[in-house]
Amino acid sequence: MNLQTEFRNAMAQLGSAVSVIATDGPAGKFGFTASAVCSVTDTPPTLLVCMNRNSYAHSHFCDNGVLCVNVLSGDHQQLSGIFADARLRSQERFSHDSWQVMASGAPALVSAAANFDCRIADCHEVGSHSVFYCQVQAIRISEHPRGLVWFNRRYHALGDDPHQPACP
Repeated sequence: MNLQTEFRNAMAQLGSAVSVIATDGPAGKFGFTASAVCSVTDTPPTLLVCMNRNSYAHSHFCDNGVLCVNVLSGDHQQLSGIFADARLRSQERFSHDSWQVMASGAPALVSAAANFDCRIADCHEVGSHSVFYCQVQAIRISEHPRGLVWFNRRYHALGDDPHQPACP
């Protein structure tokens, strides 16, 4: 087995939250599904988002300079697949679910577990990907968040059922 295959197999054992990363602006409205998102610092609040430079939408994110990290809930498996489907046009992707615009102008999924409205402050190229450093401008958190995690090449819904009482 080569190192790249072994790396991918090992990374499948590292659970990651699933998000839809969305942008809008002069270059147009685009979005993609990502699990490569993490916190960098809280002063100033900054996230890291990785995006393949060969993606159809890569240049649009760079040109717009803004994005919204829409953290998906356990109910969003189908939406995750829609935004991962390279055959769908941008307009088709955003016709699913309800979207609002936050301060940056980037699309925010109304039913997301959380939304991080960001300005792309910096970008580094590493291998096949761009690493966007995104300064958070605004945040929205669901009252009943449930997470969606990608682990062992499958989706897993996390979180308590909001209709069940918490344990004493």
